[in-house]
Amino acid sequence: MPPHISPTLAPQPDSFDVAIVGAGVVGCGIARSFAIRGWKTIIIEKASDILEGASKGNSALLHTGFDEPPGSMELELIKRGYETYQRIHSRMNLPLVKTGAAVVAWDEEQLRKLSDIAAHSRHNGVSAAILGQSALLDAEPGLSPRALGAVHIPDEAIVDPWSAPLGYVRQAIMHGAVLSTDSEVRDFRRRAGGWQIETSRGSMFARLVINAAGLFGDQIELLAGRTPGFGIRPRKGQFVVYDKSAHDLITSIILRVPTERTKGVLLARTVFGNLLLGPTAEEQDDRVRAACDEQVLRRIMEEGEAMLPALAGQPVTAAFAALRPATEHRDYVLRVDRHNGWITVGGIRSTGLSASLGIGEWVAEQGSAVLGKPGKANAPSDDDLDWPLMPAIAETLPRPYSQSPRSPIVCHCEWVTESEVRNALGGLAAAGTLGGLKRRTRIGMGRCQGFGCSGALHRLAPHLCGPPDQTSPP
Repeated sequence: MPPHISPTLAPQPDSFDVAIVGAGVVGCGIARSFAIRGWKTIIIEKASDILEGASKGNSALLHTGFDEPPGSMELELIKRGYETYQRIHSRMNLPLVKTGAAVVAWDEEQLRKLSDIAAHSRHNGVSAAILGQSALLDAEPGLSPRALGAVHIPDEAIVDPWSAPLGYVRQAIMHGAVLSTDSEVRDFRRRAGGWQIETSRGSMFARLVINAAGLFGDQIELLAGRTPGFGIRPRKGQFVVYDKSAHDLITSIILRVPTERTKGVLLARTVFGNLLLGPTAEEQDDRVRAACDEQVLRRIMEEGEAMLPALAGQPVTAAFAALRPATEHRDYVLRVDRHNGWITVGGIRSTGLSASLGIGEWVAEQGSAVLGKPGKANAPSDDDLDWPLMPAIAETLPRPYSQSPRSPIVCHCEWVTESEVRNALGGLAAAGTLGGLKRRTRIGMGRCQGFGCSGALHRLAPHLCGPPDQTSPP
């Protein structure tokens, strides 16, 4: 049985150069890099849409890598990913808002650490400046006067965390890649020259396998008879999303001085006009369900109000919980098995969105050598590529509702038009789940959380409407 593919694509033979297991943000970035180099690529995803695992919930920040360990692969690939996103985002109509970030000290001990944080950032090649209390409160007058100073990182940014990977996978498809959803991998068998892959949708062959399975990365290694060398330790993060009235209470991303275990909760604007608070860092065994806990949410709201007093009384639009595929290793787990045609991409935690394009480039370079054509390691010129023009769902870009002729508005909280929903239900990498439709359009993600537009959703996408997914982000 051939892979399940978009109905807009012609059937593809079941033999590929590259099979990527996992269509999270990292898998999408890897698929783009292989496809634009001319490799025959398939993305295998067990869910009915992309970004249904860890990638569906994150803080939507584009990191500079200012606080990563020097010499780490994580730092190298974050920086490569940042540079690539900065270069290509306008070609895809994706937002990039450089709000900058402030790593704020709230006591004398943290204040003493600021000089080391700034020096570390500069060592990593990222601009940083120390702000005294007066300068910090001039820049962020809403902060509590308990804020004693900060390190300012001007190039930290916010992005649309869902349209970007959708753009990557659409560009991959435009260059010949196949997206096979509802395809759970059941077995790998080593064959001469590659791997026979058995999925719930049938069998296929690939010369090279990329394990980008996120929360199930170690299990995919075991399924292929490999020794993982790492174990996934799901780490839950809970977030609170404040309504749009809170958006202007800060201008930059507000970070805390980190500990060994966590960077702590942060405050950040979103490109959708909200204010985000979170995440927590909670270990758990369940790799699928990430439930919100009211007591924990109230605790982090108290932390947020202690940092930004005007948050008290601000309406909350939604709360959500998401999982990160943490491992016992501090750095990413990136391994190339040239002899067996296998590349492991594991332990990509909270920085996956920032590093995804960099990871994709690195994996495609390594993979091109494994496939026997190192000359393909170099990507074509941007001018020689086909580019998808992504719909504008961020408030920082012109939205369809403000343009003429205008389709009827079906979601008045987020100003989503009927044509946006219809477009998301068709074309390349069409929405395969209700959550995927929301991530493509923001319908049902506003202050009423779908109460007002539920009728339109059932009319336009009856095949996707079902019991609400309690783990989906707002």
